[in-house]
Amino acid sequence: MTKKVWSIWSVLALLLGVAIYSACTGSIKVGGLELIEGLFTGTNKQVEVIRDLRLPRIIVSLLVGAALAVSGVLLQAVMRSSLADAGVIGISSGAGFVSILTISIFPNLFFWMPLFACLGGAVACFLVYSFAWKSGLSPIRIILVGIAVNATFSGLGQSFNYRGSYAVTSVNQAVTSILTMKNWGDVRIMLLYGLIGLVLAWIVSPWCNLLALQDKSARNVGLNVSRARLWISAVAVLLAAVATAVGGLIAFVGLLVPHIARLLVGSDHKVLIPFSALAGALLILTADTLGRTVLAPAEIPASIIMTVIGGPFLIFLLRKSDRVYGH
Repeated sequence: MTKKVWSIWSVLALLLGVAIYSACTGSIKVGGLELIEGLFTGTNKQVEVIRDLRLPRIIVSLLVGAALAVSGVLLQAVMRSSLADAGVIGISSGAGFVSILTISIFPNLFFWMPLFACLGGAVACFLVYSFAWKSGLSPIRIILVGIAVNATFSGLGQSFNYRGSYAVTSVNQAVTSILTMKNWGDVRIMLLYGLIGLVLAWIVSPWCNLLALQDKSARNVGLNVSRARLWISAVAVLLAAVATAVGGLIAFVGLLVPHIARLLVGSDHKVLIPFSALAGALLILTADTLGRTVLAPAEIPASIIMTVIGGPFLIFLLRKSDRVYGH
């Protein structure tokens, strides 16, 4: 069995195991067989509570993790930098801010919040591209500009907490909360927008492979480089935006997962993208499960766990940023 196949099956097995453990563990504990039987028969009251409260949270965690990881893969392909991540360079905070702003003005449009988030993410992405470009995209410039954009949008978003309006504060908490109190409505939103984004990401994977070449070489094989970058960036923004709109602001997933995935399955995006989706889902579900069980009944948000892990990892990548992307 090759390393690539072994890695895929290992992640799938871990993902299934963590999902079952997460569903069975918490304030209400049931056995695996009892859970499966209760889901099919509908006669177990405890399993009904798990179905209504815990399963949506698990599914949202899986889809948010997959979306953020694949968004990171796409952004790194476009920028040719392993330091690109929607949370680090401000796309997620831009998406969150525009979501808060729009929904606080038009609260009846809550279902369309991911689309507003896409607009905010696109604005943040454009600002990073514009200010970081100087005869090319330097990884260090991307990080520095991204941190500034992230801080700006984060500050604007947090200012809504001090408006004194209950409605505005409630919307802000809904956007910035991390995976708690999710329901089947959130699952439907994440399935609709998230799965569309993941399918589009796989469709553009051949372009991602060609962007690993120099622009001149990519053009020689028939790729419209500018158009490819635009479309790949749009898919990355969609994935990051919907993950932020539903799951809240979670950084470093798109930084950690693609780097580790390349070590395990290589740089072919036809394999890298689906593997990163699985690995991202596993990472966020594990972080969320640990966060709600280790200090129960208190909870540690998955975003805090990811920040503790991702901060040192970013420093590690910065020290290696002189290496060529994808090698």
